[in-house]
Amino acid sequence: MSDSSFAHESFDDLIAANTQYQKTFKYSGLSGSAAKGLAIVTCMDSRINPLSVVGMNSGDAKILRNAGARVTEDVLRTLVLATYLLNVNRILVMPHTDCAMARGDEAAIHKLIDDKYGVNTSSLEFKTTSDQLGALASDINRVRSYPLLRDGVVVAGAIYDVKTGKITPYEG
Repeated sequence: MSDSSFAHESFDDLIAANTQYQKTFKYSGLSGSAAKGLAIVTCMDSRINPLSVVGMNSGDAKILRNAGARVTEDVLRTLVLATYLLNVNRILVMPHTDCAMARGDEAAIHKLIDDKYGVNTSSLEFKTTSDQLGALASDINRVRSYPLLRDGVVVAGAIYDVKTGKITPYEG
């Protein structure tokens, strides 16, 4: 990973796809603000298309993704910027069904990586949970109580079902 040149052999398919994308690119008129005032905190899982899930398009919402859709310090930092500078006035925390971060425990994931790749990741916290609804409640509360978010921002949570596409509001 010390080579500073672009890894063409690994990314040429993406560059070629982008050449095609540019031919029909239609988003140059969008601003950096969330046109619909929404930020979605969701998982990095590739089965989730966050904008489509809620009937929105490019430019409508800010999307924050990480493993397990957890509210981390970086998520909070980003939400502060989004609520003051990017038109965000509502935040949806949206983990999903069949999430690896909600069915394993921290030690098991560290062990798997160490056993398979010989890398000790114990200095990292992956924020796994065996209680996804409890974690969602905690994360919603963490956002709602964060003192640096702009006043008046509305926060809610929902679980996205990767098998049906349905989002179920968390009523906790």
